[in-house]
Amino acid sequence: MIFLAAPVFAISLLPIILIEGYYLSKSLALKIREGLKISILSNLYSTIIGIPLTWIILVFIQMITGGGKAYGLDSVLGKVISVTWQAPWLIPYESDLNWMIPIAGTVLLIPFFLVSWWSEYSVTKIYAKSHSSKTVLLKVRNANLITYGLLVLWPIGLFIVESVINK
Repeated sequence: MIFLAAPVFAISLLPIILIEGYYLSKSLALKIREGLKISILSNLYSTIIGIPLTWIILVFIQMITGGGKAYGLDSVLGKVISVTWQAPWLIPYESDLNWMIPIAGTVLLIPFFLVSWWSEYSVTKIYAKSHSSKTVLLKVRNANLITYGLLVLWPIGLFIVESVINK
């Protein structure tokens, strides 16, 4: 899934930086230039290090806990396992990937959000020293809620496009 998600993150990076930079500027009373600088640095850190490292850890957990084998799509439980537990490395059920990829992508946004929040907070608190750690933590969370709320439109859009094409 990381190979499918990477282009989405790359295309989305500039709008994310601009949105989060603007939000941080306004919510932390920073100059727009300072908010953008923080957003650039924190998003590059989370995108280049945080997201790939999280994916590697998730794949490792999936494999050591038995998620590397096919459980089938014959039951609701099998389908749920296939797009949640196996979301980092989907079992290639070729005829079902049209719905599995968007759902697994949406599932992966949850751990990616948490890692982005933490890693971007770690960078932002260095540059926003005049604010309390709690304030920075909340503002970075809110900025990420906004942009991850927009990122979820990618898998939803893909699912809709796939549904229309497959009719």
